[in-house]
Amino acid sequence: MTQFSYRQGALHAETVPLATIAASVGTPFYCYSTAALTSAWQAFANAFAGQDATICFALKANSNLAVVRTLAGLGAGADVVSEGELRRALAAGVPAGRIVFSGVGKTRTEMKAALGAGIFQLNVESLPELEALSEVARSLGVVADIALRVNPDVDAGTHHKISTGKKENKFGIDFDHAREFYARAAALPGIRAVGLAVHIGSQLTSLEPFRHAFKKTVRLVEALRADGHVVQRLDLGGGLGIVYRDETPPDPAGYAAIVREATHGLGLHLVLEPGRALVGNAGVLVSSVLYVKSGLHRRFVILDAAMNDLMRPSLYDAWHAIEPVTQPGADQRHEPFDVVGPVCETGDTFATQRQLVLPRAGDLMAIRSAGAYGAVMASGYNTRPLIPEVLVDGGRFAVIRHRPSFEEILALDHMPDWLAGGAG
Repeated sequence: MTQFSYRQGALHAETVPLATIAASVGTPFYCYSTAALTSAWQAFANAFAGQDATICFALKANSNLAVVRTLAGLGAGADVVSEGELRRALAAGVPAGRIVFSGVGKTRTEMKAALGAGIFQLNVESLPELEALSEVARSLGVVADIALRVNPDVDAGTHHKISTGKKENKFGIDFDHAREFYARAAALPGIRAVGLAVHIGSQLTSLEPFRHAFKKTVRLVEALRADGHVVQRLDLGGGLGIVYRDETPPDPAGYAAIVREATHGLGLHLVLEPGRALVGNAGVLVSSVLYVKSGLHRRFVILDAAMNDLMRPSLYDAWHAIEPVTQPGADQRHEPFDVVGPVCETGDTFATQRQLVLPRAGDLMAIRSAGAYGAVMASGYNTRPLIPEVLVDGGRFAVIRHRPSFEEILALDHMPDWLAGGAG
């Protein structure tokens, strides 16, 4: 995360001090770096240069319109999993012909929206979904290009809540039934089966699960072609991990080499769906220290950010680096603290026994690697306003999602007629 670094003792986003942004917008807030987004995209695009590939950013990682537009301007397509994400991708300037609609539970309304927009393909994951899509396509008088998502039963070696390629997971068609399913798809009206899709999980830090899944899927491509089917595309999903702590994930070049090795000579158009790898280390969450509390056995740093702002530690036991925005002196002593939020849940904990220089109330803290699955997973739990998102570009910054007022939040609720008269 070289775009977030200390300069003259102050943590900056590119050339903007994070303290300057905090003074302008208040805390907590998310901050993203345009330079970091660009660097991550270029690494991925360069890795696949010369291959027939469409790189579709997975909006589930970060769907802010300004972030998506930044990546779209660099050439990214979009991988979406809801009508809302589809609308965001289109609004951000992603061409419909570069959008893939994934997900295990698409509604008929979402199918209509996708087909009406003329997107590149829909990834289908079950027979009932396939039959529903056939009906929707016929009702619209169009043909849906689909890729069959298969489940290769490969252990991604990642957290069990983000593993998607094992046979007990809800995703995809079992390999044993894939040929039968593809034949059914090829025979249905309103459906054009064009390829396969596979995605085994998120935050992978080894290439071996990818290699295993890709080789297995390629063998299925060859079997389907031997059955007489057209298989033009192969969607290999995403899942490439990033550094949060001390991981050593492969770089995009190593990942691309595995793809090239598996698909060489097959004449397939490839679809890649990176999410976290493009945005994870392009963002930080900046929060203020409210209090430092001493208990009998532990000391707590209580921040104004909470689990509703960043769910990953609570949901996945995820580790994020936490650093003071003002750089401590080299001779200052580090001590163990639990870093927590103000929500009345024990799970509202960002870190336990983290080594920090004793903070003071009002100090700013930066939670690193928060660009993926941060703001998109946030909620208004405890009627806490969703926090602002800020985009930095060189020496300038802009709020790209504002903090709603309590009036805006309360206005979302509506009182039924029988309660409209008020209490009493």
